[in-house]
Amino acid sequence: MRRLAKRLVVAMQAGALLALLAAPARASICDVPPELVDSPVPLEATARGLRRGVLRVLVVGSASVFGPGGSGPDAAWPGQFATRLREGWPGLRVELEVRGARGMMADEMLAMILAVTTPRPHLVVWQAGSVEAARGQDTDWLARRLNTGLEALRERGIDAVLMDQQFSRFMRANSDVDSYRDALRMAGSVHGAALLQRYAMMQHWAESERIDIERTPRERRVAATDQLHACLGRALARLVLDGAADAGAPSPDNAQRPGPPQSDAAPRP
Repeated sequence: MRRLAKRLVVAMQAGALLALLAAPARASICDVPPELVDSPVPLEATARGLRRGVLRVLVVGSASVFGPGGSGPDAAWPGQFATRLREGWPGLRVELEVRGARGMMADEMLAMILAVTTPRPHLVVWQAGSVEAARGQDTDWLARRLNTGLEALRERGIDAVLMDQQFSRFMRANSDVDSYRDALRMAGSVHGAALLQRYAMMQHWAESERIDIERTPRERRVAATDQLHACLGRALARLVLDGAADAGAPSPDNAQRPGPPQSDAAPRP
């Protein structure tokens, strides 16, 4: 009986090992459907910065740019984005500037963007539409400010990435959030700006029970918020690096070492 029992245990252990080896690798908590991060928008100024080994990035937005509810500003998505860029492009120096405030709306963000002088950023990441949706601001008002800012960036040879709202069941129930998402999507399409679909990503993570801030117990909410921002930073870095590759940036393995400083002015047409 003991021998039989021992053989059964060994057989069960072997079966468990075979099942483990045969099982597919566990998906990353940050994974999203490919269509949410695939961007056909070439980021030419970003590609120039990558080739030279220095990328200047300006992030403009409302409260989320500083990571409220998380463990601190370093864990917010702009810092996580910069970290992922460095990992994806070894040797890259990322000069990151973050501007914004709780309750800030698109007109104040536009003023910050229009005030940009030298040294110009290669890339502006503009998170907009959240406060407008929460306050019921007219979508045409938002669209006019987005159009003005994106046109100004394009004229100066600066790449732009828009980021839409956070997913929230409360906001979805109390505002026409899709109309604000459409305003950002349309503005990006007209002016050649990429769009990070934060709302759709967060909805995917919540509905697949990976990251759901609204339903996370209070004692685990800081860790969940940090995880959310890490995933957003990862997705944004992928979108930006893919856009730079579409603009002709070499892969990091083939990238040359940074040469002497050169002008970052966009080539004249």
